Amino acid sequence: MNKTHRIYTVSFFLLSILAMEVSAQTVPDKPTMGWSSWNTFALNISEDVIKGQATAMRTQGLLKVGYDHINIDDGYFGGRDPKTGKLLIHPTRFPNGLKPVVDYIHLLKMKAGIYSDGGKNTCGNYHGGDKIAEGVGFYGHDQQDADFFFKELGFDFIKVDFCGGVGYHNSENLYLDERERYTAIANAIRNTGRADVRMNVCRWDYPGNWVHDVATSWRTTGDINASWGSVKSILKDNLYLSAYCYDGHYNDMDMLEVGKGLSVEEDRTHFGMWCIMSSPLLIGCDLRNIKSSASLLLRNTELIALNQDDLCIQAYVVQHVGDTYVLVKDLEQLYGKTRAVAFYNPSDHEQEMSIPFVDLDLTGTIKVRDLFEKADIGEMIGKLSVTVPAHGTRIYRLEAETRLERTLYEAETAYLGKYQEIFNNQTYHSAIYESNDNCSGREYVGWLGHDPANDLQWRHVYSDQGGEYTIILKYMSGDNRSLTLSVNGQDVQTFSCNSGGDGTVAAKSIKVNLLQGENVIRLYNKSSSAWMPNIDCMTIRPVNSTERVVVGIDAPIAFSDQTYDGKYYTLDGILVNKPRKGGLYIYNGKKIIY
Repeated sequence: MNKTHRIYTVSFFLLSILAMEVSAQTVPDKPTMGWSSWNTFALNISEDVIKGQATAMRTQGLLKVGYDHINIDDGYFGGRDPKTGKLLIHPTRFPNGLKPVVDYIHLLKMKAGIYSDGGKNTCGNYHGGDKIAEGVGFYGHDQQDADFFFKELGFDFIKVDFCGGVGYHNSENLYLDERERYTAIANAIRNTGRADVRMNVCRWDYPGNWVHDVATSWRTTGDINASWGSVKSILKDNLYLSAYCYDGHYNDMDMLEVGKGLSVEEDRTHFGMWCIMSSPLLIGCDLRNIKSSASLLLRNTELIALNQDDLCIQAYVVQHVGDTYVLVKDLEQLYGKTRAVAFYNPSDHEQEMSIPFVDLDLTGTIKVRDLFEKADIGEMIGKLSVTVPAHGTRIYRLEAETRLERTLYEAETAYLGKYQEIFNNQTYHSAIYESNDNCSGREYVGWLGHDPANDLQWRHVYSDQGGEYTIILKYMSGDNRSLTLSVNGQDVQTFSCNSGGDGTVAAKSIKVNLLQGENVIRLYNKSSSAWMPNIDCMTIRPVNSTERVVVGIDAPIAFSDQTYDGKYYTLDGILVNKPRKGGLYIYNGKKIIY
């Protein structure tokens, strides 16, 4: 190692340590864990009910594993004071007001959550006939209500519904702008001086990328119910939203229905997939008489660890075969050797599922642990195969010998600049995820363009050493459509695409230079009046290389000169007489995969 290389290595090491120290000080909020009243009690809540659930949270051992929120949903309102406009509390359900309830929850070392609406009236008022709760929403009272909830009463969390802002959900036929209302409410909360309050946006569909700057979490679907059809539908709607979960802000797949009538396999799928997809975990059953099997599942600390991992990311789909899906995500360290993988079978029949480890960007010997059973399966090479029952899921923690650079980036894992699910996407000019069995992952992104902001971004394209790469971009278009590709904010190439049919896949090859570490690859159309081609996927490899790149393979090696003798050594410098295929070794001073 020459002097220049040694200085670079030391400097990089010190910068890495500094980055880790800064990161440790700024760990984002984890997904909210706790209990919410609506799924079991609806409007039929009371002081005794809420205090009883808080007590049970402790006695059932749920607080000990991380469930620390007790959230009061709709049903506590008692109207407003006609002179001051201040919220009143229901006189019979909460005769002592809410303060004693909040104080009791805090006494038990938990956090207290509350509910409101972005419009005038709540969903319970309009759909549940709770007539006493007229005009109790935030609309017209943003700062007054925020001060009441968070300064006077001391709540720590709020779910904000939107029945009062959608005309067919309220008696005033009032339609309000979601972004304006939720932003105003978030600002009112900040004005209280409480920086620790978590807000959940409940608009029943992904509202748009603006929500990331407003809320800790946001609902992406309609209300859940205790049926397999509901759980399956919610999972389907969230499989391709992983790009919008980052920096401590989460897609919310709604409250948990575990222990409320689903089968054992369905309960496991429900909870396990909520965990690996980093949804908030808010229990919805009556904690005072929870089934032992449900309690045991909800207290599975190894599954909870997936949900509460410091990386705060959502698993993405890496394989879609038949009716089944395989999802994967990093644990503990981005681009490290530890990953979690879920085999999800939503079909009505048992399925044999399998995936090569290299498709999970891992190779060598892999230690496999079953997180439902909390048991080590053993060490494996090559692939992971499993039989998954109908409606079932199997989730494993993988610890690999070697991590590989990712080479396949599906369009359905990308961030779409104008993605939203509320308005007609063609009118709003916003791209959407669509299905096509001809595509790599049987999904693609359509309706891109017509606005430079209506783009597609792969925001985490990782290169271990940087340098020149070849991108193979697969697309579909029945006519000539323009596309500009940029890397890290710099346009690389603009070209016309025509695959010969809207459902026909074609490919373009582009050479780009990547920085060491994470890169952003963006596809967009510079025109404000022209659509882009539909995008299937991108594969990316170093120029003139057919081998997968090992993450860390070119890091400096601190071994003696004997490692340059044409023999194979372990990473610890031990001579290996019979190297194993797929193993990582030192050979002539370099790390190689045998």
